[in-house]
Amino acid sequence: MGRIRSKNSKPELLVRRFLHANGFRFRLHNRNLPGTPDIVLPRYQTVILVHGCFWHRHDNCPYASIPSSNREYWINKFKNNKERDKRNLKDLRKAGFDVIVIWECELNSTNALSSLLNRLRRKRLALDD
Repeated sequence: MGRIRSKNSKPELLVRRFLHANGFRFRLHNRNLPGTPDIVLPRYQTVILVHGCFWHRHDNCPYASIPSSNREYWINKFKNNKERDKRNLKDLRKAGFDVIVIWECELNSTNALSSLLNRLRRKRLALDD
């Protein structure tokens, strides 16, 4: 478990490459914001959280399994992770940010990325008006 990255994971890098290729510029892991969001687009007042299904407990996802050894520890760990995520989401919204959560399993299809692109393009058009 020690080799699992909290920053610069494969799903996060995929989203970052996609955003950059589509002309969006962003900041990474801003420590001044609640939860140190993965991607911050200051111009659009938007943060993108790229959540791993296992660690952040994506509902009804096959990747969100519970390890068979030391189950009590893991159940408590996951409960605390979900509570922290909920608190960070609330604090980011209170700070005026639009929060977009992308789940690791959603990146297997192009729908999540095209939906993200459409949402950001609408924000870009609203700013240009």
